[in-house]
Amino acid sequence: MGKEKTYALINYGCQMNESDTEHYAGQLVEMGYKRAEDFHDADVIIVNTCCVRESAEKKIQGKIGELKAVKAKNPDVVICVAGCMAQKDGEKLLKKHPQVDILLGTSYVNGFKELLTGFLANRKKGLYTSLEINDAEFEGHRVRQSPFHAWIPIMYGCNNFCTYCIVPYVRGRERSRSVENIVEEIKQAVKEGYKEFTLLGQNVDSYGKQTGDKEAFAKLLRTCNEVEGVERIHYMTSHPRDMVEAVIEAVRDCEHVCESFHLPFQAGSNEILRRMNRGYTKEKYLDLIATVRKHVPNAVITTDIIVGFPGETEEDFEQTLDVVRRVGFDSAYTFIYSKRSGTPAARMENQVPLEVKKERLNRLMALQNEISLANHQKLVGETFEVLADGPSKHEGVWSGRTRTGILVLWPTEGKAYTLGQAVNVKIDTAQTWLLKGKAID
Repeated sequence: MGKEKTYALINYGCQMNESDTEHYAGQLVEMGYKRAEDFHDADVIIVNTCCVRESAEKKIQGKIGELKAVKAKNPDVVICVAGCMAQKDGEKLLKKHPQVDILLGTSYVNGFKELLTGFLANRKKGLYTSLEINDAEFEGHRVRQSPFHAWIPIMYGCNNFCTYCIVPYVRGRERSRSVENIVEEIKQAVKEGYKEFTLLGQNVDSYGKQTGDKEAFAKLLRTCNEVEGVERIHYMTSHPRDMVEAVIEAVRDCEHVCESFHLPFQAGSNEILRRMNRGYTKEKYLDLIATVRKHVPNAVITTDIIVGFPGETEEDFEQTLDVVRRVGFDSAYTFIYSKRSGTPAARMENQVPLEVKKERLNRLMALQNEISLANHQKLVGETFEVLADGPSKHEGVWSGRTRTGILVLWPTEGKAYTLGQAVNVKIDTAQTWLLKGKAID
């Protein structure tokens, strides 16, 4: 009998990349491959890349470089570099890393099995980076990393062209899956025991926009809510320019759609928002938040913020702090602006000095940490249903998340829990990033 064929997947980047990696794994399993314990021993290695930040690219370049020794030891191993960095750098990557056999852009996830079969037949290197492929429907299955939570991509690409963002250039134009295709995947996942779902897109609020229906995403939420067996529905990421009130109403009305809103505002200054090409003003953003609060008063609201965008003055930065104070975000992902080659912002004048960006980031984080802690302290004494994620780094303590995504820790006290189990936890301690309590089942 021949040696069992094995594969290894090395993933970097966002949740969409995680989902793509699960699809690559599904296609390899369909071809008879088993997962390798160590990528050094695999017959097929896929590195799924990210290029959102230069620091990530450097790390990935190092990992791809490691595979030169793997190829030297086993010339028959198939090395594939996929994802956004592969899309962006294309031929340059192949020239720098001759150990790579297949370079796969972001539009070719569905066709990977066919391309790998072709390579195995002729051993001819392949470079696939066209963004003209508009196929969005899902075929096959995914080898999911979680036993109870499933990523469900609903659309791909982005048409917004924020001036700091590389995504539209490496993920292509927006294209949406059909409602039927999405629902079928969810139903199949429910049969396999999945109960929590996150609908994914670079901008989920643009779902179905090509049909002219501005409420297509809201309707999709309501449809998914009706799938029997679904317990929790999340979605990411939203764009304040495109979110309509119908989406907020769907969150309000749907039993299984969770009461959390991730609404990146990025900057509080209207001038900086204009330079970012975000398509809304500070006032419009605050109006949107007010609409969320009106329909879903207890919603958890989180955001993304960029500090030190080109031309940002101290007055501009104070506008950002003002938005943080007025909204009272439950948490925020904060970033120092860094140049991303290929984007308009990288060529802008008045780049902010690094020391200024760091000082502003520290002030922003101090303010947000204060607000996050205050928000969490209001939850002490309440009981939440938490889906168990697994043991925490502390012995005898498990972790999980509430419907709205808040991390909760509780002592097992000798009880055995399973992944995805619903546990009622009464909160007795609030910290900036998490809650602690005791199971009351």
